[in-house]
Amino acid sequence: MVDYRVEIDDLNAHLYRVTLTLPQPAGLQELSLATWAPGSYLVRDFVRHVTGLKAHQGGQHREVTSIDKSRWSVACQGSRPLVVSMSVYAFDPSVRGAFLDGERGFFNGSSLFLRAEGREQQPHRLRLGRLPRGWAVATSMRQGAEGAYEADDHDELIDHPFELGRFWRGAFTVAGVPHELVVSGALPGFDGERLLADTRRICETEVAFWHRRGKPPFERYLFLLQARDEGYGGLEHRDSTALVCARRDLPRQGAAGERSDGEVGLLGLISHEYFHAWSVKRLRPAEHLRLDLQREQPSRMLWFFEGFTAYYDDLLLCRAGLIDAARYLRLVARSVNTLRGTPGRLVQSVAQASFDAWTRSYRADENTPNATVSYYAKGALVGLLCDLAVRERGPHSLDDVMRRLWQRHRDGGLDEAGVEAALSDAAGGPMTEPLHAWVHGIGELPLQAALEAAGVSWTEEPLPLAGRLGLRLSEAALSGVQVRHVLRGGAAERAGIAAGDELLAIDGWRIRRLDDARAWWSPAQPCEMLLVRDGRVRRVTLQAGGPAPPTTVSLALAAAPTADALALRRAWLGV
Repeated sequence: MVDYRVEIDDLNAHLYRVTLTLPQPAGLQELSLATWAPGSYLVRDFVRHVTGLKAHQGGQHREVTSIDKSRWSVACQGSRPLVVSMSVYAFDPSVRGAFLDGERGFFNGSSLFLRAEGREQQPHRLRLGRLPRGWAVATSMRQGAEGAYEADDHDELIDHPFELGRFWRGAFTVAGVPHELVVSGALPGFDGERLLADTRRICETEVAFWHRRGKPPFERYLFLLQARDEGYGGLEHRDSTALVCARRDLPRQGAAGERSDGEVGLLGLISHEYFHAWSVKRLRPAEHLRLDLQREQPSRMLWFFEGFTAYYDDLLLCRAGLIDAARYLRLVARSVNTLRGTPGRLVQSVAQASFDAWTRSYRADENTPNATVSYYAKGALVGLLCDLAVRERGPHSLDDVMRRLWQRHRDGGLDEAGVEAALSDAAGGPMTEPLHAWVHGIGELPLQAALEAAGVSWTEEPLPLAGRLGLRLSEAALSGVQVRHVLRGGAAERAGIAAGDELLAIDGWRIRRLDDARAWWSPAQPCEMLLVRDGRVRRVTLQAGGPAPPTTVSLALAAAPTADALALRRAWLGV
């Protein structure tokens, strides 16, 4: 048994003490620490938070020699247990690393647990040291004798995050499987029972989606939700998920009426990460069948694994009765507008964006919208097109495709050929050509035609002023109008405006929000703009003309669809 112990070393210094005890080590025992967390495709080099790495056997010091940035060797003598200890700085508020302060603790195992090379397939055991008074523990890892936690191997050990502290918790059962929701950091007045009920409806809908009347592929499931002043995101695990949301997006006791956009966004996040328990954690990209956490493992399939999950996360909220069809279409329109507002869609295919996630998606900068496309947003819309195409050809849908892929590939890796084969089977004919165009091409997706054929109206209207000029801004009373992104081909780029500029005035009049200028200026006319760059005041001229300004799309249920369109819409959205 490979043993670990995690103790709180210093709350105020944000330090954990992690100790590995390895019985009967190799003569030259190699150790390693993950450089990235499964499901988050960026090398994060968790070793940068490690200090004081030491080893001994029977009280005798053993030299620890670095092999590379996150691998070591220890020259052992005899069969006495090797004990390796280290301090880990833990102040990452995300779901990917480790966190510790006077209020709570959290850790994702890939950032804490050394891997004993050659012993990774053996059972692993974890013990926690004494916690502050009143703190509790939440994890999906099974608990064995004497309060220790147990995993079958190292991969399982690092796939169960831990939440430590004081938190709200609630439970429910779906298809005979216990589920638990843990919420930390919520404000007084948080309506936990409402969130618990909504989460249960999501889980019931998704279990039925994958199995009809069967059971999910886990023995229990845990949602770890951390509420912060600001934040949004999640990371999937085999039997759990770690989530972050803004406190204002939690439901409030006594609140009536329609759910806020923030609350719907939180439910969509819950839906998305739970869906990953099937697609990503068990049905996996072929390239990730065996994970190597010491180096990058690119895949061209994230458009499917993240994009199709993003398609279903909101659609399943609609099926669960948590939003109606009209609101669902507003969410689809948001994805459409995200894609249309990204010049990189005409530069990079969504398959290449998947492959480049390690160097582009998780390393966004001021030029990212011009150079790449989101495999979440475009992948979701490719999923929508696939669903409508299959439904239009016959009695099946993308639901049948996903279930077929689950049956065929859940014990092995999935590649694009597998997706294409399942789509073609469900459609009753080849889907190779359209799928290849949508996934590997850089042309516009045929969204308007597909949605109108499904009884959805498509309306285009002018964008706000920033969008018409090709700008993404940060606007605040104290910081003024700051340029975050200058989009390729827009009027702002032609005028020489750059990311980081502060916009001061248009035609001599001060602006505190760009839309203030609508009172005296039309973007159809040239104007002089005053801005600050690198401490110097500059003047630029915005010229009229150029390409037609982009528009924003609104989607709604068509009032008088054709009979075929109505039948397709009813099969898709139930209305």
